[in-house]
Amino acid sequence: MATVAITPDQDTVQAEIFVAAPPERVFQAITDPGQTARWWGQEGMYRITERTADLRPGGKFSSVGVGADGTPFRVDGEYLEIDPPSLLVHTWVASWTPTLKTVVRWELEPHDLHGLQPSGPRKMGRGTTVRVVHQGFAGDAKAAADHGNGWVRVLGWMQAFVDRGETVDTRKPVSAAS
Repeated sequence: MATVAITPDQDTVQAEIFVAAPPERVFQAITDPGQTARWWGQEGMYRITERTADLRPGGKFSSVGVGADGTPFRVDGEYLEIDPPSLLVHTWVASWTPTLKTVVRWELEPHDLHGLQPSGPRKMGRGTTVRVVHQGFAGDAKAAADHGNGWVRVLGWMQAFVDRGETVDTRKPVSAAS
């Protein structure tokens, strides 16, 4: 499960999760528009229906989606830094907070996975610690808290997609009682 913290000045959300896949695989999941649209969302909550990306510094991205109540939404941004497979930095302008332009920094750190074998501990593969640092909330405590809750969900969805192949369509819907 993802962890999240908000800085005392309410300007920055920091979220983190471990994914049992190498950074190259995680980087694909967060940058390939076809993959992102498959995992970002949950029926009964919100979901991306269309994603475009020009993955280069200065390139633009756009995510269009729909909320549980059918309300459309959009997130647009520009890529600021790209260093595959360890770093992705982009701006974030959401339709529900159009005057708030923030910056999202994805940091992917590789870790060797070890397991206990009859002959002793042995390297079993590579995993990735994914850190998201979302800055620029300018003391807007509600926006920071809402985005913090959102990043916990998003990182969990991404982890489930990369680890188990779970998609928006195969994930259990959020019920009205949830």
